[in-house]
Amino acid sequence: MRTNKRTGDEGLALLQTLSKDDLIRIIVDDAKNWLAHDGVWFQSIEQKYGMEVAVGIDRDAWRLFTVIEAKRIMGRLKMEPGGGIPALVECLKHRFYARLNLQECIEVTETRAVFRMLDCRVQSARKRKGLPDHPCKSVGIVEYAEFAKTIDPRIRTSCIACPPDPHPNEFWCAWEFNLAPGPALAPALE
Repeated sequence: MRTNKRTGDEGLALLQTLSKDDLIRIIVDDAKNWLAHDGVWFQSIEQKYGMEVAVGIDRDAWRLFTVIEAKRIMGRLKMEPGGGIPALVECLKHRFYARLNLQECIEVTETRAVFRMLDCRVQSARKRKGLPDHPCKSVGIVEYAEFAKTIDPRIRTSCIACPPDPHPNEFWCAWEFNLAPGPALAPALE
């Protein structure tokens, strides 16, 4: 049943009655629910078709989702494509992952930044269970490169370390973003 836009729907009406602390708890809980869905979806594919197929499908899904996420974040922040490294650093703070994982941007300049995932919920859970690191590098390459290119098509992404590659104990994965010289161009419509 559709509700009248002037009266709003029950879900949004409820949110408007809540305190800031309650809203923050809901945002974090919604992010956990999103990650749980991502995890059970991945595990279902892995159990039926194996790890290689699951990672390939996950990579394809992230290729699409990360662009959607970047565009929505930019819209919320009233950003246009082409904002360079400063825009990327700001947008990284607004991802679902930022609500769940401990992350940082270091070595930030106008043309370069290093992003590190200091604590990853997925990898930490696997470690607690005695499982090997989740081999997410090929997915991460697509995810971070497409996210960055959506923010600014001039940004080039490279992996510093990401499982299954060895990584230091200080972080799970790290990514370097560099701004290529030249004018900012709007991403091509897909």
